[in-house]
Amino acid sequence: MSNNENIILKDGDSCEVIGGTHKGKAGLVRDINISKTGHISITVAQANGHRFKTLGKNVVVVNNVKK
Repeated sequence: MSNNENIILKDGDSCEVIGGTHKGKAGLVRDINISKTGHISITVAQANGHRFKTLGKNVVVVNNVKK
């Protein structure tokens, strides 16, 4: 069991990709889907407007500190 399995992704969360093809990229979580087999796929929207899809297990939520 990885440390990432207990994190709940929400639309609009800031995230960083830690695995897979898009490793090192970051953006906002959009369009969360759960497959029939239970895997989570998400769309990540980057600040420059580009979007890409990745698995939920490949991302970590980045805490935004609001003042």
